[in-house]
Amino acid sequence: MITTRLYKILVAFCVGGAFSAALTSCSGFLYDDSDQIIYADDHSLNSDADTLWSVTGIMNKMQAVADRTILLGEVRADLVSLTGDAPAALQQMADFNMSAENAYNQPRDYYAIINNCNFFLSRADTALRDGRNKHIFLKEYAAVKAFRAWTYLQLALNYRRVPFITEPILAEEESEQQFTRYDLQQVCQYFIADIEPYADIELPDYQKIRNTDSRLFYYPIYVLLGDLNLWAGNYRAAAENYYKYLSTHNGTNSSYPLSTNAVRFSNNDSHWTMMLDTWSPMFSDEEAQSSSEIITMIPGDSIPSEGNYSLLRDLFNTTENNNYRAAIRPSQAIINLSKAQKYCQFTTGGEFVFAPDNLSGNRSGDLRLAAAYSEENGQMMKNGKTIDHFAAFTKYQTAHVHVLRRVMVYLRLAEALNRAGFPRFAFQILKQGINNNVIENEVLPYYPADEAWLRTFDFPNIAYILETTAGQLTENTMGIHSRGCGYSAYNTAYELPDDASITDEAARLQYQIEHVEDLIVDESALELAFEGQRFYDLMRVALRRGTPDYLASRVARRTGSTNTSLLQHLSDSNNWYLNLDN
Repeated sequence: MITTRLYKILVAFCVGGAFSAALTSCSGFLYDDSDQIIYADDHSLNSDADTLWSVTGIMNKMQAVADRTILLGEVRADLVSLTGDAPAALQQMADFNMSAENAYNQPRDYYAIINNCNFFLSRADTALRDGRNKHIFLKEYAAVKAFRAWTYLQLALNYRRVPFITEPILAEEESEQQFTRYDLQQVCQYFIADIEPYADIELPDYQKIRNTDSRLFYYPIYVLLGDLNLWAGNYRAAAENYYKYLSTHNGTNSSYPLSTNAVRFSNNDSHWTMMLDTWSPMFSDEEAQSSSEIITMIPGDSIPSEGNYSLLRDLFNTTENNNYRAAIRPSQAIINLSKAQKYCQFTTGGEFVFAPDNLSGNRSGDLRLAAAYSEENGQMMKNGKTIDHFAAFTKYQTAHVHVLRRVMVYLRLAEALNRAGFPRFAFQILKQGINNNVIENEVLPYYPADEAWLRTFDFPNIAYILETTAGQLTENTMGIHSRGCGYSAYNTAYELPDDASITDEAARLQYQIEHVEDLIVDESALELAFEGQRFYDLMRVALRRGTPDYLASRVARRTGSTNTSLLQHLSDSNNWYLNLDN
């Protein structure tokens, strides 16, 4: 029989419940005056107006899961610690002991999205054309397919085995039937086949909504295909899909080369104190999008009274809303990881030197932590109030929740290429950046049997490698590690892991793959800290290697020392997941 909790989940989105409300109104950020009925009595979709209302209605439902998309990926991992002011719901999350009443453990919100998607997909006629012979529903149809695939992936990652439903539930009795449960692999395989035919369909464009480009509200199918294949272990397919997105998503203005956004010391500053930061502004530069960094966001309202306000700003930062008492701060683990990096500097004399390893203010090693988080202690005035502590995360200063960005795609491309058997290719994404010269000189000589496939990755030569000319550096892009560690292409302490003493060729390749994978995991932490990716990155590698300790040991050391109780708890991978049935 269906469990009590699952029954409540399904009833929540049948007609007469949340589903009916979702179909009849959109609220908050998207449309203020949309409380009218948007479908005819037969719930048919037969005009372009229906596409607009139905898709934005689904976007509205996405807002309900926005905050937990970030928090479940960070609070359960090792890069943040909770303060004494964190609410009980977050404390439960960090302790892997979330109750059914926990606001962040409500699978019904995911199923509300899914049922709305199922309704749209079952009613939309993709052959229908307007007076100009253009498909009315095709762009939206592809976008909704992607919404559904992304949502099911979140469910499977967090709940392990989930009821799988692809037809809309429109009556209470329909929710009482038995539903087949899909695990992560089954979800991945189903949606790879489901969305692949729509990968080249252009995204809808409703222009700007409250000064934000509406195209940022969608999930590019090539990125989703990359993620689904990466989780499924189809590494070549994952790499091909990530590359396809990077090379084609924006026509001639594609996502490569990787931009030169970075945090660096001034090369005129011999005291290692002057930081030049072009990296952190991209998190708040949503309007200009000068770096094309943000790929997908879930929109949020600017004030709490509007109904779809993200609490992330008030959880990560000290604000008036939380009486200047933040709930989240960087963990000792991310502080230690940042300090462990070697910062390579290019001086005005044309030399490469390493920064000291005892600098204060998170300025030792990788500088991205210092750019992402700042704090002040001691009495100060903020908005007319005297406080003794002020903390700010630059990644959480806007109303919207950023889900995907371009460098995530590069990091996952590196992960896929590495596991496909090309660790040298993957490592160059971190160290130098990639172009056809790098591929020709640093990749192809080592993998002659795969030359034809590797040449399908065409990265035009646009001064990707830093060049020294008359004591000056010219650059167009860089390896990802250079975003926080200076000029990594010249860093002799950052080299491809290898062990020439291993005489067996297959064993030596496996050594490189595992150690490059460790570097990618570290790089992802340095670049993507606090963005909701970390727990899933650790999970993916732990599942791939069949070693739960890969995740457990890192999470248990989030404070800098091992929490033996948490280590033991997480050494059983069953404890990584939320309970759908209680």
